[in-house]
Amino acid sequence: MAFNNPPPKKPGAKSDDGGMSTLLRAEKLTQIAFILPVAVFIGWILGVALDKWLHQHWIYLAGIVFGAVAGFIQIFRLVAASEKDMK
Repeated sequence: MAFNNPPPKKPGAKSDDGGMSTLLRAEKLTQIAFILPVAVFIGWILGVALDKWLHQHWIYLAGIVFGAVAGFIQIFRLVAASEKDMK
């Protein structure tokens, strides 16, 4: 049986690191899965703390919204960075 050489790689093409690149991609996807719930939880906790400190009963809602917005912004930044890395 004859051995066929693999096709030459294009200049500037990324080489496949095997398992390590797969693990790094999985880690980035795991970050995306945890960012939004954690950001909302932190916003809620800070809102409750401000409610107690300022004797109000509505700031926790603003904290939840702020946490959600901050989480979405971070998700968009992470996805944009990972897309740039894949090119």
